[in-house]
Amino acid sequence: MQKLIKDLIQKNNTKILLIVLDGLGGLPVKGKTELEVAQIPNLDALATQSACGLHIPIAMGITPGSGPGHLSLFGYDPIEWQIGRGVLEALGLGIELKKTDIALRANYATVEGGIVKDRRAGRIPTEENKEITERLQEKIRKIDDVEVIFAPGMEHRLAIVLRFPEPLPKGSASIKDTDPQKEGKPPISVTPGMPQAKGIAKIVEKLISLISETIKNERKANFILLRGFSQVPDIPHFEEVYGLKPLAIATYPMYRGLAKLIGIDAPAITGDIEEEIDFLKKNYNGYDFFFLHVKKIDSYGEDGNFEGKASKIEEFDKALPEILGLNPDVLIITGDHSTPSVLKSHSWHPVPLLLRSPYVLGNICKAFTERECIKGELGIFPTVNLMPLALANAGRLKKFGA
Repeated sequence: MQKLIKDLIQKNNTKILLIVLDGLGGLPVKGKTELEVAQIPNLDALATQSACGLHIPIAMGITPGSGPGHLSLFGYDPIEWQIGRGVLEALGLGIELKKTDIALRANYATVEGGIVKDRRAGRIPTEENKEITERLQEKIRKIDDVEVIFAPGMEHRLAIVLRFPEPLPKGSASIKDTDPQKEGKPPISVTPGMPQAKGIAKIVEKLISLISETIKNERKANFILLRGFSQVPDIPHFEEVYGLKPLAIATYPMYRGLAKLIGIDAPAITGDIEEEIDFLKKNYNGYDFFFLHVKKIDSYGEDGNFEGKASKIEEFDKALPEILGLNPDVLIITGDHSTPSVLKSHSWHPVPLLLRSPYVLGNICKAFTERECIKGELGIFPTVNLMPLALANAGRLKKFGA
């Protein structure tokens, strides 16, 4: 699909704004989803003017991670481009990765008696994370001939890079996560998925041992869970494929990392929705394509906090008029996956979406909810088709064939 799109690109002065409300989709609690409970008059009004639908990030029944979900939104087949979370996290935290590196994402966790009591260490404050991570870096600089690089993220998250003296063969990062994904279970043993990862697994075992010894007396962050072992892939850049000058606006490192991986400008910013919108306004004249990411909706869903998730959607709705004042030629609001509070996790359910441009039918959906979006003109479609739709509505695609 990207090769076809690249051949059809024609440039103009239109602007495309993609807003990703992370984990947007939900399931009913007492008969209504978070979107149906939330008071969102601006989103509901926008839905009536827009083309609406539901999209499927990977395939029917497949639950997407955040990386694959976003790749799909950007028009990259997530099955073809399977990118580990570690690479995304490390890039987002400003680490320049090399071909000799294996990157991984880590969570500080609370472990008692060999059992995980809290996978996120109570979402410790970011400043506490920074202090602990700096201590680890002072203590652990090398394991055998492998350089170890730590980078603190937000709350309980951090990235770790293992820098080897020579380039590594493909498959070297094939190591299973040590995160059991549920409390009440022991951490998973370091397990290589391919023969070429066996030596790497031994380094990782030493790493866990050294980290555990260093932080064992912490009240909450007394252990570490490792995820997303990965190497840097060769992947086509966004501007090369789509002819758009892109900007990512995201406060969480992983999403900036994904953007950087495909050549999207992704400067570090802090704050919440208002700060992101201010940044969008300040940079609006310098780019053609904008990706604006709102995280906390997903976080509340993962915590099982139905009311909190609905409230965060309402907070975005109140800020929406500021965005509408920019009047982008194509405006898309959606999520990268569904995170129903009732499941406390990502899910396989299709994700609601609206697309506003001068070239849609509109006047089909009465509100921005899962049940209304399924009635919309876009129906249920693969997420990788979203970028061609955005480009077409921006007048950026030539006719195919005679």
